[in-house]
Amino acid sequence: MDQYTSYGSPIKVAESLQACDNSIYPNISVLLHIFATIPVTTATAERLFSALRLLKTYLCATMHEERLNGLALMAIHKDIKLN
Repeated sequence: MDQYTSYGSPIKVAESLQACDNSIYPNISVLLHIFATIPVTTATAERLFSALRLLKTYLCATMHEERLNGLALMAIHKDIKLN
């Protein structure tokens, strides 16, 4: 009962989505789907833009777009080992 409030409604978005009847409340169902996909923080997006800003120096400005995209992906996914 710790997942529910004192009057029996779910606390988490996932439980609310399961409890919501799509045929009766289609707009609320769509809203809960959108709400469930919003990230809790923007730290990942800020980190990615920060990495891109570091890559986009004067030398990177003269590169072709394909190489810049490759360098950005390498900086973002630096935990993946490359051969």
